[in-house]
Amino acid sequence: MSDERLAELERRLRRVEDEREIERMIARYGPLVDAGDADEAAALWAEDGTYVVEGWTMQGRDDVAAMVRSDEHQGLIARGCCHFLGPAVATVDGDEATAVCESVLLVHRDGRFVAARAGANHFRLRRVDGRWRITSRTSIALTGNPEARQLLSDGATPGRSS
Repeated sequence: MSDERLAELERRLRRVEDEREIERMIARYGPLVDAGDADEAAALWAEDGTYVVEGWTMQGRDDVAAMVRSDEHQGLIARGCCHFLGPAVATVDGDEATAVCESVLLVHRDGRFVAARAGANHFRLRRVDGRWRITSRTSIALTGNPEARQLLSDGATPGRSS
């Protein structure tokens, strides 16, 4: 095998490993927040990362951890809920990446689970000290608004991410 071919295979393998690491990291969010593990959920973000959901901006890990520890969130998980993030589409460019996925929040009510929210999620990520971290996450409810649909389309099409 030529050095050039080997180098190409190594690049391809690195990209697949990066995409898989990002997908697994995003998939960890739901179980962590449903378990109430504020520190581990917050550790998914870069120190200065942001999380914007429904017009609310969390700035940095401390804000994300505070959200998980909040009475509202603790009450939600005490009654029963499931934050499910669907498969992510990750696009890696060196030490930067974007990812997009849909999510659903299921809540336990009257002995059954009902969908409380469906969302479009767009992530920007950066490799920090050898690990992928979220630098920004934007989540918009899928209520038919064009902004949410555009967020999904841009993130699912490499090169179009805004």
